[in-house]
Amino acid sequence: MKLDNANILITGGTLGIGHATAELLIRHGANVAITGRDEKRTHRAARSLGALPITADVADFGDVKHTFSTFLNEFGRLDALINNAGIGMYKPLDELTLEDFEQVYRVNVFGAAMMAAAAASIFKTQKYGNIINIGSTAATKGYEGGSVYASSKAALRSMTQSWQAELRRYNVRVMLINPSEVTTAFGREDRKERHPEPHKLRGQEIAWAIKSALEMDNRGFIPELAVWATNPF
Repeated sequence: MKLDNANILITGGTLGIGHATAELLIRHGANVAITGRDEKRTHRAARSLGALPITADVADFGDVKHTFSTFLNEFGRLDALINNAGIGMYKPLDELTLEDFEQVYRVNVFGAAMMAAAAASIFKTQKYGNIINIGSTAATKGYEGGSVYASSKAALRSMTQSWQAELRRYNVRVMLINPSEVTTAFGREDRKERHPEPHKLRGQEIAWAIKSALEMDNRGFIPELAVWATNPF
């Protein structure tokens, strides 16, 4: 896929991986829209990037419809969806509630699925398109306190594999990027970015992986890619 003049939609693009990815793709000629739940933060981030801001919550199906109508009204065509929006939760098993699962799954699983479903209807008509889901290495190996988050990313991984089987015949590439720990605002209640640490991943490394996966010639694709810090200790 050529990035120059490609039209790309990134969920959760105001901070972290989404913001770094938008910045990199725009720098290489793509037209990018970012979504975010906070209107002021979303518009501020979009201005700094040169992106189209869309205030929307992927967990709200009405917002999903609004996102795609706004995007298509602006750009006319969708080339790639990057399902980046996600939330985390870390709790011991004996403290978990049903509401904990519902809160995280509405974003990480249901929201990603509804965004992908809307994109798939466009891509099947076009006979072309790209979906990149931002997963986690936690999808393949749980950890203490990770019942909710790790299982949500395992569900996203399984959905990715299902969509690959379903959409390949339409020339639609569905790819999964699994980062290990990244120093972003992810998981912080104050939504403030963490300071970079020399031995940990930044959003920029994941953005590079996303860009590289997209830029492969359309005849091939990377089904799943894990990105680890070289020496996180």
